[in-house]
Amino acid sequence: MASAPAAVPELSLVVPIYDEEENLPILAREIAAALDPLGRPYEVLLVDDGSTDGGPAVMAEIARRDPRVRIVRLRRNSGQSAALVAGFRFARGQVVVTLDADLQNDPADIPRLLAGLDGSEAADVVCGVRTHRRDSFLRRLSSRIANGVRNRMTGERITDVGCTLRVARAELLRELPVFSGMHRFLPTLLKMQGAVVTEIPVNHRPRLHGQAKYGIGNRLFRALVDLFAVRWLRSRWIDRRLAEETTPGRP
Repeated sequence: MASAPAAVPELSLVVPIYDEEENLPILAREIAAALDPLGRPYEVLLVDDGSTDGGPAVMAEIARRDPRVRIVRLRRNSGQSAALVAGFRFARGQVVVTLDADLQNDPADIPRLLAGLDGSEAADVVCGVRTHRRDSFLRRLSSRIANGVRNRMTGERITDVGCTLRVARAELLRELPVFSGMHRFLPTLLKMQGAVVTEIPVNHRPRLHGQAKYGIGNRLFRALVDLFAVRWLRSRWIDRRLAEETTPGRP
């Protein structure tokens, strides 16, 4: 990464990290290669979710070399939702980009996602849809079933909720209801706030280093509980856009 900092970044990249030591230097180089040519000031928030490997030292070295990189550290391992919320809290950009640290998301796709916010059919959120997924058959099958059940119960048509690679306007993210498991329903929660959500295909790569943190065994029950909770929340949701001030004589 280059060494020139951005005083007021337009973009904030939020990267949840848990035990991804070997992937971090590669990720830092790929982010710079994708974003530096855009000429838009950006920052990278590396959110350490209680890593137990050598990742914190690697993050510190990356931040030492590039002032655009900031480190947010959770006091203990709290999960992807908590890491994302922490990143949203400290992000200074008007647009937030989220992506995983395992290198399966390709930073080269970020410019196309950003273009979706500024195009003729401007959106508030642009979600990636992983094409030609480089996961095991069981992971692909479980993801397809989970997406189908989730959409059926929430009345949505989100193709790939499990894809972390997305861009969104920061003000929407700061008003989200927060809870453990929230990351599985981000597009739905954002649409409940009135956001225009679109999707575009993105690249998906095989994992080179480290181990996957999620599987069927450690997320099925929690995902079902969260699904019923979000369905309930949606049925009780109060839309803040219902009200507007109509005081006479005021603009």
